[in-house]
Amino acid sequence: MALAKQEKEEILQRFGQHEGDTGSVEVQVALLTQRIRQLTEHFGVHKQDFHSRRGLQKMVARRRRLLQYVKSRDPRRYARLIRELGIRGV
Repeated sequence: MALAKQEKEEILQRFGQHEGDTGSVEVQVALLTQRIRQLTEHFGVHKQDFHSRRGLQKMVARRRRLLQYVKSRDPRRYARLIRELGIRGV
């Protein structure tokens, strides 16, 4: 259930700090968010897929840790990121 290549490239262009940026926190959070959304849709159909559910929980926890890091370093950057991604109801 990986992201399509074109989908990933669009995310990299939108959130990357420079050409070829795949490691910045914004890019990592955006990629995780997209994969989380895909898995959430998957569970609408496959309710008993418990193995994938564990992977989803791990992704959510990783995204939470990355967001906590950004929030501690630069609250404005954090607010902009969650607003652009449409998470946390802010």
